[in-house]
Amino acid sequence: MKNHIVSAFRLTLVMLVVTGIYLGVVYGGSKILPNKGNGEIVYNKGQKFYANIGQEFKSEKYFHGRPSSVNYNAAGSGGSNKGPSNKEYLEIVQKRIDTLKMKNPEMGNTKVPVELVTASGSGLDPDISEEGALYQAKRIAKVRNLSEEQIQNLINNQTEKPFLGLFGPSKVNVLKLNIALDQLK
Repeated sequence: MKNHIVSAFRLTLVMLVVTGIYLGVVYGGSKILPNKGNGEIVYNKGQKFYANIGQEFKSEKYFHGRPSSVNYNAAGSGGSNKGPSNKEYLEIVQKRIDTLKMKNPEMGNTKVPVELVTASGSGLDPDISEEGALYQAKRIAKVRNLSEEQIQNLINNQTEKPFLGLFGPSKVNVLKLNIALDQLK
């Protein structure tokens, strides 16, 4: 019995040290990042926004991001935990597809980018694919009386390429894209 207690105590001490080192590395690493681990803060018209948290845009004159399973509440991050075999989930996605096609009639039968109708695992993904932004370009050009070419150039300028050209997909931050859209003349 005494051997087990001593072994358990030693293991506890080792794990405390390992966990402490890990936490120190993560905390220290966050402090050398550009925003010191606080997220990317964007100011627009006197308001403070976090570019790394999805925002809801309802107006037809803005790009829309991914749907959120947590109503864009960063305190309650999480997915719906419903998979593609769940009938209720499939009905929700189909409603989103129908709504998106109704709001973007000029796209006809063009395939709807998946991220425009499905929530991310966190429910707070701030980015969409370049295809997701281009899918909405005609609607926005029409509503804002701009040329499609202007909108496409804006999307191209706001598209973040994969890290080192290799890791991850190209993506567009919806908040930054909409701020740039408001500045477009």
